[in-house]
Amino acid sequence: TPKPTERVFILPPASQIGPVTAEQRQALLKNSLVAGVYEKTLDRESAFEKLTGRTSERAGSEASTSGDADQSSSAKTTSKDAQAENNSGGLLGSLGGLLGGGGGSSRSRASPMEQLLKSAASSIGREVGREIIRGVLGGIMGKSRRR
Repeated sequence: TPKPTERVFILPPASQIGPVTAEQRQALLKNSLVAGVYEKTLDRESAFEKLTGRTSERAGSEASTSGDADQSSSAKTTSKDAQAENNSGGLLGSLGGLLGGGGGSSRSRASPMEQLLKSAASSIGREVGREIIRGVLGGIMGKSRRR
């Protein structure tokens, strides 16, 4: 059913057409709620700077403890690197890394090739598991065979 219309009062927007003058800009900046807050530039220490500072402090403290320790620590790190290369597993180790094995990588995202290999391995594993379950349950349940 139709209803009678009512009078509504609408305020026009408080804007202007054209650029703001320099005096208007200064008045707006002075009366702003955030005046003086964003004018200060802060150069905070980033996480990268903190981490490099920690490692340089550790390296400096290790170097200052003993001069002979430097030679033995460098020998230890080279032997650790050699052990890491030997423990990588060669071809099988690289395949394990591609399929999501430990590998020691700290990457958070997999490359498209790694994603493809993971998807294929997952799909194959699901199919093999499904067939095994069907075979086992079929044997247990004893399907009736009509001859």
